[in-house]
This record gives sequence, C-alpha cells and structure tokens, in this order.
Amino acid sequence: MAPGRVDPLPQTEVLSAKAPKNLFQLLTNAAREATGRVSATTTYADLLQTATNNAKLLHSTTGIAPGCTVLLHFDNHRDNIEWMWSVLACGFLPAISTPLSNDNDQRKRHLMHLHRLLKNPVVLTKESLVMDFETVNNLNIQTIESIRTLQPKEDETLAEQGLFKEEDETAMLMLTSGSTGNAKGVCLRHGQMLRAIKGKSLLTGTTPNDVFINWIGLDHVANLTETHLHAMSLGADQVHVQAADMLADPLSFLDLVDRHRAMYSFAPNFFMASLRKALDNPEEVGSRKWDLSCLTSLISGGEANVVETADALTKQLQKFGAPNNFIRPGFGMTETCAGSIYSKDCPAYDIENNWEFASLGSCIPGLQMRVMLDNGLSAPPNEVGGLELYGPVLFKEYYNNPSATRDSFTSDGWFITGDRAFIDKKGHMVLAGRAKETIIINGVKYFPHEVETAIEEANIKGATPSFTAVFPHRPKGSQTEVLCVTYLPTFEQDDIETRVKTTDEITKVTILQCGVKPYKVIPLEKKLLPKTTLGKLSRAKIRNAFEQRKYDSYAEADEKLIKDFRRARVEKPKTDLEGSILDCFADLFEVPDDEVGVNTSLYEMGVSSIEIIKLATFIRRRLNLDEEIPVITIMTNPTIRGLAKAIEKMQGPAEYEPVVCLQPKGDKVPLFLIHPGVGEILVFLNLAKYITDRPVYAIRAKGFDGEQYHKDIPEIVKCYHDGIKKAQPKGPYALAGYSYGAMLAFETGKLLEAGGDEIKFLGSFNLPPHIKMRMRQLDWIEVFLNLAYFLDLISDDYAHAISPDMHKLSHSDVLDFVISKAPPERMEEMALSKEKLANWTSISHWLHCIAHHYDPSGSISCIDVFYAIPLQAVAKDKRMWLDNHLNKWNDFVREDVRFTEVDGAHYTMMSPSHVGSLQKKLRDAMAARGI
Repeated sequence: MAPGRVDPLPQTEVLSAKAPKNLFQLLTNAAREATGRVSATTTYADLLQTATNNAKLLHSTTGIAPGCTVLLHFDNHRDNIEWMWSVLACGFLPAISTPLSNDNDQRKRHLMHLHRLLKNPVVLTKESLVMDFETVNNLNIQTIESIRTLQPKEDETLAEQGLFKEEDETAMLMLTSGSTGNAKGVCLRHGQMLRAIKGKSLLTGTTPNDVFINWIGLDHVANLTETHLHAMSLGADQVHVQAADMLADPLSFLDLVDRHRAMYSFAPNFFMASLRKALDNPEEVGSRKWDLSCLTSLISGGEANVVETADALTKQLQKFGAPNNFIRPGFGMTETCAGSIYSKDCPAYDIENNWEFASLGSCIPGLQMRVMLDNGLSAPPNEVGGLELYGPVLFKEYYNNPSATRDSFTSDGWFITGDRAFIDKKGHMVLAGRAKETIIINGVKYFPHEVETAIEEANIKGATPSFTAVFPHRPKGSQTEVLCVTYLPTFEQDDIETRVKTTDEITKVTILQCGVKPYKVIPLEKKLLPKTTLGKLSRAKIRNAFEQRKYDSYAEADEKLIKDFRRARVEKPKTDLEGSILDCFADLFEVPDDEVGVNTSLYEMGVSSIEIIKLATFIRRRLNLDEEIPVITIMTNPTIRGLAKAIEKMQGPAEYEPVVCLQPKGDKVPLFLIHPGVGEILVFLNLAKYITDRPVYAIRAKGFDGEQYHKDIPEIVKCYHDGIKKAQPKGPYALAGYSYGAMLAFETGKLLEAGGDEIKFLGSFNLPPHIKMRMRQLDWIEVFLNLAYFLDLISDDYAHAISPDMHKLSHSDVLDFVISKAPPERMEEMALSKEKLANWTSISHWLHCIAHHYDPSGSISCIDVFYAIPLQAVAKDKRMWLDNHLNKWNDFVREDVRFTEVDGAHYTMMSPSHVGSLQKKLRDAMAARGI
C-alpha cells in the first residue's frame, strides 16, 4: 500500500442502528438478553445491578464530581471489574492502575507523574492498599469501604449517565509503561472498543456458547478488550483467575480449560514454554487427564512466538484432543484494544515457511497495516521496515499529552508502532524486532535506563561510572528476550579477581532489578563505547555491534578467564552424598555443575527464601529421605559440603545455633539482625542481599526443630549475647531488631556494654521501648492470625474480620479453617503443614507471653529508629506513633536517638516492594554512626 492511501474499511465494521453505542449500553444489553456470567457467581444482570447501586454511592461521595477521572487501584479481578463498571455508570472516566514498582523511588515518581497527567484524579482503592500511595501527599484517595457506608442518592438518572455517551467520547484510560518510566494514558473511545471486539469475534469465530478464561489483570487490554468486553458482547461466560495461580502451576490452566469447557484464552509465549516444560515432566502431569477438544483459540501476544515451542505444545495438547491450530499468535497494543492482527494457521504456515518466529497473520475488520522503509516508501513483500497501522479500531490520542500524540502519527495519519516487521506475499505480518528501547523478558517490560541506573548506583568498583549500557537480545531458539550488559572496566587485564567480582556484582544488581541474570556481561575498551556530545552512550549502536558479532572476541576472552578462575577454585565432591546434593543445586538453580563447588554458598548464588524452602523439598525427594530437612539446616549449612554433613547427622537431635550467617563478605563491622515476634529470620534474606560491604548475621528463636523454648527474656539475651561473641569476638558491634527483636537488641546491647564492649549502632525497626500492653493483647489465636497474614496465607483485612469467630473455636479448628482458605501453592511453597503452623504459633505466642511484664530499664549509647506505618491496634498514623510511642526511646539512650521514616507498613517494610529503599536508609544510618 502506498503512503497516504487509505483503503475503504469493510462494511461489517459499521455499527448497526441496534448495536450499542457505548460500553454501558453493552453491559445493559448483556444483562437484559444474555445469561452469561463474569464468574461462577456473577451474572451480567448482577454486575449491572452492582454497578448502578455503586454509582449512586459514588455520586454521594465528597471529592468525586461529574467529569472527573477515577484511577482504579485494586488487587483482584472482582473489585476491578465491579468498580470499573460503577464508574462508567456514573459517566465518569475510569483509568486502570498498573502494578506499582517494587522500587519505592520509582513508585513515587510514577504516582506523582500520574497525579499531573490525570489532572488530580480521584484514586479509588480499598483500605488495605492505601499504603501503596503513602509516598505521595495530597492525593484524593477514596476507599470502597468508606463509600459503602454512605447514603446513596436515589436519583436513577445519576446511575445511568453512562447510557448517554457518544461513540467518539473517551470511555477508558489505559496506562502504558506503568511500572517504570513515564506512563502515557491511552484514550480508548466507546466506538473504537465496540468495533474492536466485533472485529475480534468476526476473525476468530467466537459465539455466545463459548467460554472465555482470563488470568491477566484488568490493567492490560488482554483482559479488558480481548476477554472481558469480547465475551460480554456475545453474552458468553467468562472465568477470571489470578495470575499467581497460573504461574505457580501452569498445568492448572489445562485443568480450568477442561473443567469449564473453555474455548478462548490468552497466553504469552513464555507461559506456553512453561506449559510445555511442565507437560514434559511425568511427575507434574501425574494422573491428570484432560479433554481439550473445546480449546479452539489460545491467543498469544506480548512477545514474539517461537515456532518450535508452538509446534511442540500443539503436538502435546493434541494428545488430549486439542485441534491442530488452536494457538493464535497475534499482534496488538493498548492503542489497538489488544489483538488486532491474528494468525489462524499456526504452526503449519510457519513451518512451511521455515520461520523461527510465528507469523501474526492478517488484520481484523477495522484495521489496516503497512510496512514503511526509511526512505518513506512502502516496503515490498518480505522486506523489513517500520510497522504502521490505520483504522477506526485505533486510538486517536494520548490523554493530556499532545506532543506524544503528535510524535506517534505520520503526516498522513498512520500510527507508528515502533516495531520492525515485514509482510509476506500472502499478506501475513511477521515481526522482526522493535525500534523502541525496551526489553521484554517473559512478557514483562523493563527499561534499559532503569537497569543502568541501578548498576551505577551500586558503585561497583570494577565498572567505570556512566559507561554502562544495557540492551535486549533474542538468541536463536530462545523463548524470550534476554538482557545484555556492556561496561568499561577500571581493572587491568590480568586482574582476574576484580573481573570476576565485577561480573558477579553486575549480575546481582540485574537479578534484584529484573529477577533474571544477564545473558552477557562484557567488558569493552573505551573506543568501543563512544559518547555523544551530550555524554550519552548509544544503546542502538552498541546493540547493533553486538548482534554483528563485533564483541565476540571480548566476550569469549572474558568468559574463558572467569570460567578458568572459578574452576580453579571449585572443589569437587568427595562423597556420593555431596555429588547428589551438587546435582540438586545444579538442576534447581540451573547452573553448570562445573561452576558450583562443595564450598559454594547459597547466599553467594543470590537465592531467595522461597528457593531455600524448595531446595529442602527437592533434596529430600531426590535422596528419598524419610525426614524433612529443616530450613534452618540449610541456612546454617549453605554449602554443599556443610549440608551433606548436616544431613548425615540428622538422625541425632538437632543442635540449636542462634546465629546464622546470611552474607559473609565485606570488611566493615558486621551487622546482627534479631528476629521479629514470629521468631524466624527468612524475612531478612532480601535485606541481606543488598548489604555486601559487611557480613550480615541473623539470630533466630529457639524451638523450630523440637528444642525446648527459652524460659525467659534474660535467658534469650544471654544466649544471643554468647552467639554474637562467638561470631565476632571483639567490638565495636552493630545490632538491629525487627519489631519484637528491637527489644532483644536493646537488652543484648546493654549486656555487651556491661562487658566493656562498644555499641556503635543499634537499630529498632518500628518498635517502641514499652511493649507489654501490646504483648498482653495477643492471645494464641491473634498470634496465629498475625502469623498467617505475615506468611501471606490470608490478608490483613480478612484476619481482622474473622478474629471474633475464630475465638469461638479450638486451636485445631482455627488452624484447619485458615489452612482451608490459604492458597495451596503458598502452603506448598513455604513447606507448611498444620503441625508446623501450630508449633510456629506456639513459639511466637511464648515469646509474647514472656514479655507480658517487660519494662525497659537502663540505657544504651545510641539508637536509630526506623519507623513505618504502625499497626492499627497501636496508633492511627505515623505522627501519633512517633510522638506518643517511639519518642520514648529518648528515656533509654545516653547520647542521641535518630528517627528515620521508611516506606511500607509494620509487616511490609522489609517486603520486596520496600526493601530497596529500606536498605539505602539503613546503610546511610550506619555510615552516619561511623561504621
């Protein structure tokens, strides 16, 4: 198609007079004419009634006015769907919040940007999620709990304003790049979305009798338009499940398809690869059998589809009755209401053409595509160029961002996708990469500059500041993109030890930032890293040079030096048991067994608490052990040799060791972290990963492996004191305690000072000195409910709600009830059982009991208090918490108390969402104390 030419759109795309003109009319029609369900318990009629009832409440809410934008922020499908329709019923403009970044600084920037972009929107959320916005002031936050207490306005017309919207009015704002970078608000119009879902149905052949399954969040158009509105337009059933359930057990997706006789769903390439891998494992499949003859459309997008994966999965699922072309690779963006180009002959067409990545097929009615060369001419068939789109299913503008809108369209009105592609002779489109600087790993988008910034901020000694470049690459045969890093070394060519440390540090930062190891980390000469006059590196040029194999010699030389260095220091197993455990390490963590020695520490490998629990189960099954391997056995024996010796001794009684080394490296004063009231120390693992300039130890309570509990606080303090002295015979000392542990840190610090030792740093993570009244509030049931919330078995709100009823039951019945409500995959992930939970609760309860009469006395040289949002039971806000409770530490400190506000709440301040900012403030505080 020549530039500037726009072919007439198919007549099927003209909405009929009887068709809905806006989204609320779509719901009204579905409620009146269809019996379809949004879930197992909600009909479209139910949804309409809920939306209109809620709309009356919204009109009664102070701070919400006609014409406002409402940012919806929820953590489950039901709340998102119900309140989206409630806002639409009012005639307001809903915007769906994307998942917030775990990095608190990024989150703050993102929220402040949204505040400006959306022109001071109403933030509609629930009480348990309000803390997500704590970093930004002056937000207009409304909670659904408070709204539900209002008196509704009975004017029916107020609840039906959505019926009168015109086709060309904006119906929704969908956010792009919400986790990092500056989000854009895509204006999706009523008519645009209605035409898009009609086009999807025409091309894919969906009917009212079909069942749709979705596990993607409503913030993504793969849910909103690909599934939710699509199914609603047909009056068909739709089933929504949480993504975590699918990702934890990919085969459960097939269970759902079979159970609900689902025809239509969505799965990115990385999930299909996970599904294929699970199907190859007889242990995972077990006795499961499925009838998948119903599955005719598995839409796949978000990243390029590997033909080999599609072919293998098709063959696997054909054994269970699936058709030979159920996988439908497609192309879509938020701007096109999700899938707008689909392939209907995968993988046969792709195999016939010998393509590595699947064709994405042809356009739905309402969309046209073209590929343009750099010279402004249309690309001939099979020639790569820039992909551009046109048609009424396409957006027209970004909200409150005219410059981005202007830059996204050509002079003749075509949308510039930023993707590279070609169209074959049959009119099928195939992607060939992206012009935009983003990295998509397993369907998740990351931004190179964010990873580069994290590497720069780590102050890695072997990497020259401002000369680090991060870029994506797709190796042949890979299921997803990978991440590559180049840097300018500060070390000499023969300084192999610094070379290895630099690679390890860059790898560690990347894992913390993205959750994956870099595919390549390459030190380059300065001449290969030229900067512009503005001092910037060109990622595009560096990537092109890499893909042209200009860096191969550098990468190969570096890898050989590092591999030889590691192998020279890797000690091989001496016993069969060590060899078996080495195999477990290599298989579970996917590392070559010649790069792991019997003295390689788990903590050096950067494993998580969940991976340690998985390792315990993995080794037990592989070695056919009768006894479970206690997690503490692995934590206190993190090397293969140490663990082998520990397993050999497991027949005898376990010896309690209070001090566990989480991170042995560094030359600064070691940091000792004392457990919170739950007694365990897994919560410190995330924090320890960030602290590499000093050893980090954690101290756990007694009783997890059958030992007798400590009888009182003085006995605990003496035990912890002796353990600290054993690990670090001479001071100065640095201690910190989380919650209850801060009291023990205070008492242990006093005992160290009494022996003539110096305390240079003592930290309290959100605990005041006076605690006995709070300790008396927590009986066994309350301790268990707090523990269940702490372990993510139930929510905080749910724990509070069920507390009165739980106090009417026996301990055993309470355990049974909560376990029945807990996600099975979380129980398995944490290797929890009823007996373990009962013992864990009893340990925690006993710790609380022995503090019923605790009164602080004496003094310590100094203390740093890190305070977060308090528990509702102790203070209503941070200011009251600080003024009325935490300030009391001044009575027990000889020099000074320093207070540092941190992100998160009492139970979440060390969670992945907040630990990044916490560690920065902790390290700054220790530096300020001179250690």
